[in-house]
Amino acid sequence: MTDDLWELLPARRHSGLRRLAAPGPDAAALERILHAAAQAPDHGLLRPWRFVLVPQARRADLGAVFEEALARRDPGADAAARATAREKAQHAPCLLVAILVDAPATPIPTAEKLVSLGCAVQNMLLAAQALGFGSGLASGAALATPGMRDLLRLDAHEQAVCFVGFGTATNTKAGRVRPQPGQFFSSL
Repeated sequence: MTDDLWELLPARRHSGLRRLAAPGPDAAALERILHAAAQAPDHGLLRPWRFVLVPQARRADLGAVFEEALARRDPGADAAARATAREKAQHAPCLLVAILVDAPATPIPTAEKLVSLGCAVQNMLLAAQALGFGSGLASGAALATPGMRDLLRLDAHEQAVCFVGFGTATNTKAGRVRPQPGQFFSSL
C-alpha cells in the first residue's frame, strides 16, 4: 500500500472483472473507497451519480439480465452462449454499477454530470489501488436494457453507465506506455 500519489497513479492497472478474485474489499475498505468517490468535483452540488452494489445473493438475478440481453441481441444464441452470459455476473468479488443521475430541470449540462461521475469512479479506482485491491470497469449493451433498469430500480432520469469491480488481481498486466503531456496539452 502506498500513500505517494506519484507512485500510485502509474501503478494503477485495469484488471478485467473475470480476473478479479477473492478477497475483495470488506465493508470497511468499501466504505473508504466510497468516501473517495464523494471527493469528486460536483458543479452545482447535485451529486449526479450513485453506485449500486450487486451482492453475491443477487448475482443470479444479474446473470438472468445478461442472458435476456443476449437473447434479445441474438435470438439464436445456444445454451453455451447463454451460460457464458449468465456467468459474467459472477466476475469480481465486489461489483458495483455506476449510475448517472441526470435530474431534469437542473442548469448543469449532462456532460458535466458525466465528468463528475467519471471523477468519482477514478477516485474509487485509486482508493482501491491504495488499499491493495485490483479494479476494473466493464460496460456492454445489457446496461441499457429494460431488465437492467428494473433490476437496478432506475428512475427515468438515471442511466447505468458501467460496472466497477474490485478484488485481488490474478493477472497483472505490464504497464502500458502512457502519453506525455506534449501529446495532449497545448496553449493558445
